[in-house]
Amino acid sequence: MLDNLRDDASASPFFEEEEIPDFLEEEEAPAQKTDLFGWLAPVRALTPMQRFIISMMLLTTVCLLGTMFLLVTERFMLF
Repeated sequence: MLDNLRDDASASPFFEEEEIPDFLEEEEAPAQKTDLFGWLAPVRALTPMQRFIISMMLLTTVCLLGTMFLLVTERFMLF
């Protein structure tokens, strides 16, 4: 049984000799413009409503963290 598997594996190569791709060969990359704000691309892809919701969530988080910091440092008291 194992002999048959070895024969089958050696009999049919995955690629023909001419079709073997050379993955190690470096391709010339086209000249790309350096985008200074490339990290903002996911934000720019959002709709205005989605950006508004994210900005409101960020504002809420900053306000909550600031209030918690003031409570912990006892600069602000509830009662």
